[in-house]
Amino acid sequence: MKPSVRPILLLFLLAGTGLGGYWLGRKTAPPPSPAPETAAARRPLFYRNPMNPQVTSPVPAKDDMGMDYVPVYAEGLTPSAGSGEAVIHLGPEKVQKLGVRSEPARRRALTHVIRALGVVEIDERRVHAITPRFEGWIERLDVNTTGQPVRPGEVLLEAYSPELVSTQEEYRIAGSGAASRALREGAIQRLRNWNVPESWLRRFEASGEIQRRVPFASPVNGIVLEKNAVQGMRFMPGDTLFRVADLSTVWVIASIFEQDLGHVRVGQTARIGFKAYPDRSFDGRVAYVYPTVTDAVRTARVRIELANPKQLLKPAMYGDVTLQAAETEPVLAVPDSAVLDSGTRQLVLVRLGEGRFEPRPVETGQRVEGYTEIRRGLSEGEEVVTRANFLIDSESNLRAAIGGFSTEPAPAPTDHSMPGGH
Repeated sequence: MKPSVRPILLLFLLAGTGLGGYWLGRKTAPPPSPAPETAAARRPLFYRNPMNPQVTSPVPAKDDMGMDYVPVYAEGLTPSAGSGEAVIHLGPEKVQKLGVRSEPARRRALTHVIRALGVVEIDERRVHAITPRFEGWIERLDVNTTGQPVRPGEVLLEAYSPELVSTQEEYRIAGSGAASRALREGAIQRLRNWNVPESWLRRFEASGEIQRRVPFASPVNGIVLEKNAVQGMRFMPGDTLFRVADLSTVWVIASIFEQDLGHVRVGQTARIGFKAYPDRSFDGRVAYVYPTVTDAVRTARVRIELANPKQLLKPAMYGDVTLQAAETEPVLAVPDSAVLDSGTRQLVLVRLGEGRFEPRPVETGQRVEGYTEIRRGLSEGEEVVTRANFLIDSESNLRAAIGGFSTEPAPAPTDHSMPGGH
């Protein structure tokens, strides 16, 4: 071997010996252990699916989208002797930071209030048709527009009828004997059967003069809904010349949802507001609950009668209807925001003081105007959390208490790393 090669081989031998000793030392030396207090304090109880908090794992895992499960820590959870649920401990700073709000459960008279959309409609009983009982021609038209207001007794039109003229002639030529008196009475009765105005008939009897025209007058104070009469037209018995509606009383037809029908009764007071009159409301009375429910939208029609003396309310106007049911006996109730519904049961978060919160299963009843009846599981005066969305949506302990602590806590994850590995 050449003398110049020996130093190079010696250098490689020393380097290999050093690396081997370093590797052997790293292989046999135990890894440094963390501080006992820090490791115990931050040991996860289990891991939760970030997209579905109900899915947990005792060891680190990934969901179907490749996202890491989120660790859930104890932070001082202890079992509750009352409900069997885990009591959550939070420090004062965390309670203040998360904005926890609570209020005591109280007994309240839950008055069911029903709100619905209503439409103004004409009272069907106050619509009158002007129809002749004889054949004739319109010679004078006094009301010639639809929507025109009319008063009781106001003349709508005057018509000529050959039948009426011939009947009057029979009355005039009848003599004064018994047979003639029967003819005269028969003529008057035919005129009455044709529904001529009584004032017109008395005038004819008193004067004996032939009345060539007979007037048609409005029977009510209202508006003209329909006008088929035209100047000079011929009409036949039964033709509708006018339709007049009395709007002094109108209907409001409200659409009430099926679940609210049990709180609606005839005679109940209804309050209705209209956008046309934002500074006032109108009071009415439930007159009828229709016997059928609309299949598509599951609503029932409720008829409300409403006085309309100034005719401010027009047919087809929309209104906001409010019905208030009779007050019931006070029941224990909490705000709706205090009740958490997991799908299979309902819970409230009871504030025990000193940063302790207990998830309490409850049995709920009716929900009225922002409050929920509590039938079982809570006592009057107990503080319930009403503002704590962080306990539901964020990485908090409430879901752990509801979903994980009703059974035994999940074991801590095991370390799958190789001994001596990094």
